[in-house]
Order: sequence, then structure tokens, then C-alpha cells
Amino acid sequence: MNDKSPSRAIAWLVCALVAASLYGNYYVYDSIGPVADALQSQRGFSDQQIGLLNAIYSLPNVVLILVGGVLVDRFGAARMTLWTAAVCLLGALLTALSPGFAGMAAGRLLFGIGAETFGIATLAALAQYFVGGKVAFSMGLALSIGRLGSFSSDMSPTWFPHAYAQGWQPPLLIAAAMAGASFGGALLYWWLDRRVAAADKGAAQQQAQPFAWRDLLHFGKAYWFLLALCVLWYSVILAFRSTFAIKYFQHAHGLDLAAAGAMNSYVFLAAVFATPAFGWLCDRVGRYAPFLAFGAVLLPVAMALMALTTTSLWVSTALIGVSFSLVPAVMWPLASRLVSPSHFGTAIGLMWVAQNAGIAGANLVTGWLNDRAGASAQNPAGYESMMLFFGLASVGGAIFALVLWLTAGRRSQERVAPAG
Repeated sequence: MNDKSPSRAIAWLVCALVAASLYGNYYVYDSIGPVADALQSQRGFSDQQIGLLNAIYSLPNVVLILVGGVLVDRFGAARMTLWTAAVCLLGALLTALSPGFAGMAAGRLLFGIGAETFGIATLAALAQYFVGGKVAFSMGLALSIGRLGSFSSDMSPTWFPHAYAQGWQPPLLIAAAMAGASFGGALLYWWLDRRVAAADKGAAQQQAQPFAWRDLLHFGKAYWFLLALCVLWYSVILAFRSTFAIKYFQHAHGLDLAAAGAMNSYVFLAAVFATPAFGWLCDRVGRYAPFLAFGAVLLPVAMALMALTTTSLWVSTALIGVSFSLVPAVMWPLASRLVSPSHFGTAIGLMWVAQNAGIAGANLVTGWLNDRAGASAQNPAGYESMMLFFGLASVGGAIFALVLWLTAGRRSQERVAPAG
């Protein structure tokens, strides 16, 4: 850190507050999966409706993520973190308190409108306060703690059994309380930021460059391979893990709710510790594309083991956990090597737009497939079309990762790649 930056203690306090806010935000995002079966049995929701509750989170961000960074630049990271945390809290409350599906969907829509721009604002905050160094480490640490929120959401049936025994609503009220804690962390960060004169905000501004269509002409084919991988891989990981995995484990593999939630949670728990470690390893050896390809290939292998064999679910979920740890640790630094620094913001913004469109589409398609096949505890074979869809999409992502490795990921090519 330079002599114009805030003190190291203040910077790490900001990191802690941002991490706490991310924890609550991630918890709310993953709160639908543990109550999916209850929503179906107690409220009569179809799988398509359940899928829509998470798909609708991503739909507005197909457009809004393009302007989210501009708003952060215009109003500042602290103010936008506070505002979007408030929007997320309102969305979580509406989801938990609504008497019908339309109200719950509106709540998830509102939460989605706030959550992705909230993510950009928190990254901009860390870039601002760690402008002199340790930016990547602070971001990785904060995101890892955020992922503990997802782990906690999956473990909530074990941790709060009395709440789940009372029906679908008490668990969602717990999620709303987590959104309140997230807002509290954002409020404290905003209050602290008002009393700190952070000098150089250039790094934070770089996180939010406006999108321009002409910038696409500067991207090589390797970038488009990476974008395709990003869309396919995230669509499978998040639509399966965050929406349908717990329900699938219950109906197709005979687990109870607590065991299914625990099984699903270890994917995120592994990522909390492994993602920073994998990032350090890739930086250490100076290679990215081979690690990315390896992580992408693990996903279709895990899906095949889960759907086609009697291998323990621990094996397939462990493979998903390694994939989920490795791919994000490599994808974003590799993106910075595939495009010039002046277009990095546009490149990441476009990847996030495509990613949100893919996640939304995967949730909707999967819900439709399950309803069409009558997937349920009485008909576990109905999940075969869902698993085939996830398997094919994950194979497509792995193919793009391998093509990227072969075309732009050789040792000599990565050695001369421009620094991001």
C-alpha cells in the first residue's frame, strides 16, 4: 500500500465487512434449494416454478450487469454496496412473506436486481482499499467467506431442524435475517468509508468500464472459447447445485433433507479453502489453461458417475467440488491474459451477461424437463432427462476448455500473454 492509501488496519476492516455482507448475500441466493421439496409438497409448486425462482434472479442481470459497474463509478462503491444490500434485503423479505408464487417470484427478482451489482460494488471496494497490493488475495478471501454462506444455507436443515419442521416459511425467514446481517455489514462499511479519504480509486474504476460493441472486435477467438466455457460450466454448476441437487439427492438417491443438504454443501466448503490454493498454484507455475481444462473435464465425469453408476455420491460431489474450486480460480486471471487491459472491464462484463443468461436458461429448461417427465420421489427415473441435459452441457464446456488449451494455452503462449 502506498502512502496515500488508508491504513492497512482500515483496509482489512473493510475486507471483513465486505466478506460479512457477501456471506449473507450468498446464503439468500442458495436458500431456495433446501426448501424446494417443501414448496412442492406444501404449496403445490411445480419444478418449473421452483426453477423460475432462481432463474428470475439471473434474468434482469442479462441487461443490468452492463450498467451496474457504471453506477458504481457514478455513485461510489460504498454507496452502491449499501443501496444494493437494501434492495437484496427487501427482496428476501418479500420472498419469505409472500402468500403466493407471484409474490415470491417478485421477491427473487428484486433480490437479483440488487445482488449482481452488489457483487461488482464489493469488488470495487476491495480494489479501492487494497490499491497498493494484495488485491487478488483480499478478493479471494472475501469471496471464500461469501461461499461459506452457501455452505451454511445447505447445512441449514441440519443446523435449524425445528425451523424446517414448521414448513417452508421459517427457513426463508432465516434467509431474510441473513440478508439483514448483510445490510448491516454494508451499512458499517459505508459509515467507515465516509470517514476515510481513499486516495487512488483508479483500480476500483477499472472494475466497471462501460460496455461498447466496438470493443468486441479486439477480442480473439480464445476469449470466445473462454466465454462459451463460462456459460456452459456455470449454467450446470449453479442450476444443479443451487436449485435441483438437494431435491435430486432426496428423490433419486434416497437421502433425507438434512443428508442431502449436507452432501450438497461440501461442494462450497471445499471451494472456500481450495480456490485460493489453486489460484496460488497457477500463479506459482505460471500456467492457466491446462488447469482450467482439467477442472472443466471433472464436471461431466461427476455428472456421469452420479447418473449412470452406483458409485457413492461422495465421489461425484468431491469431483464437483474440485471443479468448482479450480475453474473460477483460473478463469478470471486467464481472461486478463486473453484481452488487453484497456478492454478487460468490457470482457468481464460480457462474460457475466452471458453467464446470467445461461444460468437463467438452464434453470428454466431443467424445470420444464422435470415437469414433462414427472420427476418425483415416486418417479426418480423422471430425472434422467435433467441429468442428460446437464451432462451434455458440461461436456460442451469441457470441449471448449480443451480447444482453448490447444489453441492459446501452450506454455510458450502463456509465457508471452499480456498481463492483466
